[in-house]
Amino acid sequence: MDIALWIAAGLLALVALTGGFTKTFIPKEKLEHHEGAAWTRTASRAFVKTLGVLELLAAIGLILPAVTDVAPVMVPVTAVCWIALMVGAMITHGRLGQLKLVAVNLAYVALALFIAIGRFGPESFTA
Repeated sequence: MDIALWIAAGLLALVALTGGFTKTFIPKEKLEHHEGAAWTRTASRAFVKTLGVLELLAAIGLILPAVTDVAPVMVPVTAVCWIALMVGAMITHGRLGQLKLVAVNLAYVALALFIAIGRFGPESFTA
């Protein structure tokens, strides 16, 4: 179970790192032309960058606390925060009729829920 949780956290951290890097470092004007980022057309540049930074922090929060054994409880806390972020993403993509992206976000929610339940419960780092 511990290995499965590490794999899930690694995959989700990779997703968060990719999305965070994209939103933080690729100009909003360039993002607006991609169908998956159509929501950026009506969002401010600051909002897009803020989401990017939050995703980068999520990537760090899913791995670093456990690896360094400094506040490892932040791993499941980060997973819960990721769930909230993905619920917002599902609402946004749903309003735009992007049901495939809603399904992808739902898969990310499932991974984060697995991490949160596992790390708050039976495979807690403090147990």
